[in-house]
Amino acid sequence: MPPRGLTAPQTARGPRLVELDTLRFVAAFAVMSFHFMAASKSLWGEFPASLFPAVSRVTALGILGVELFFLISGFVILMSVWGRTIGEFAVSRVSRLYPAYWFAVIVIFIMYRFSGVTAFDPKLTTGEYAVNLTMLQGAFGIGHAGGVFWSLWAELRFYVIVAVFSLFGITVRRCLVFMSVWAVLVGAAEVTQSPVLDFVVLPKQAPYFIGGMAFYLIHRFRSWPAWILVAVSYGLALHTALRRVAERVASIGIAHYPAPPRAVIVAITLIFALMAAVALGWLRWLRWRPLVTVGALTYPLYLLHQTVSAVLIPSYRDEIDPWLLVGVTMTVSIALAYLVYRLVDRPGQRWLRARLEALLGRSRPRRGRRPGPDSPDRPPVPAQSHEASVP
Repeated sequence: MPPRGLTAPQTARGPRLVELDTLRFVAAFAVMSFHFMAASKSLWGEFPASLFPAVSRVTALGILGVELFFLISGFVILMSVWGRTIGEFAVSRVSRLYPAYWFAVIVIFIMYRFSGVTAFDPKLTTGEYAVNLTMLQGAFGIGHAGGVFWSLWAELRFYVIVAVFSLFGITVRRCLVFMSVWAVLVGAAEVTQSPVLDFVVLPKQAPYFIGGMAFYLIHRFRSWPAWILVAVSYGLALHTALRRVAERVASIGIAHYPAPPRAVIVAITLIFALMAAVALGWLRWLRWRPLVTVGALTYPLYLLHQTVSAVLIPSYRDEIDPWLLVGVTMTVSIALAYLVYRLVDRPGQRWLRARLEALLGRSRPRRGRRPGPDSPDRPPVPAQSHEASVP
């Protein structure tokens, strides 16, 4: 029997994929490094690449940590919706996303209303902060309270797409057809530049959602046609990532943002390779229990790290060595994220889930339903659960 600390934690639906917790934290750390050491001239009063030249080529690519989040989300959300009703899926997503998010919006509102902090100030009215509490501000053309909140708007639209798809009944064959049609629509959106298609099919994020879903089909069903969709999504992802990074390089210059196209290609290839390793079970050796907590604190870390940097870096940049200041800011960000996870996020999820389930007239989602001969709940390998969401 393996040591206790190396066994896979169990969930109601099977062993937890701890390797996804690890990748989630890697993605969050990449985004945090990007914001602290590559992206934010307003924090330092100068381009961060000149302060951290030894790592600038790596931290500049931290922008693609969000793309890794989207890949993980495609995998996790298809796993989460499989075998559930649309109500059960909605309860799981809403209870997972909103408690920590509400806390972050309130903290940001208080900070900019009642302190002298100016970095990253979204300059929103009180009413606009209130709309931000819904997470639907993007639908109304209202700015995001936090700089990273744009990705949550993309996530929500993805959830709606998956929820609508689930109404038709999820099977492997239907997934493959659905994802193929979605990929074609992404290409159409790119060619036509239609605002409607852009809103509906998410061409900038869809390659990663599709890729993550395909990896889940490979993981759970060993579906070889899903590899074709992985290849298609990889090609589309290269296109969108190269364009996204090129726009930033064009705006400030390669000297201040050293992210050449070949580096972007390597980064996207790496994140797809990591997800392939998860799908094929090559990262199963990652069974250290504390990694579950590390993955759980990733969401509040993602939501709040820019807020921490807005307070600390401008206040101490003239007094503390930049490397030390980044280390302190990262440490404070992670410590705060852990506290938010323990005191707000985890109890908030339980409270909100109970309220929503009561509202829907059921106590807990039913488990262990007997699958029929054509049921998607009859997989060739055990289903696995990973209830954490990603930004």
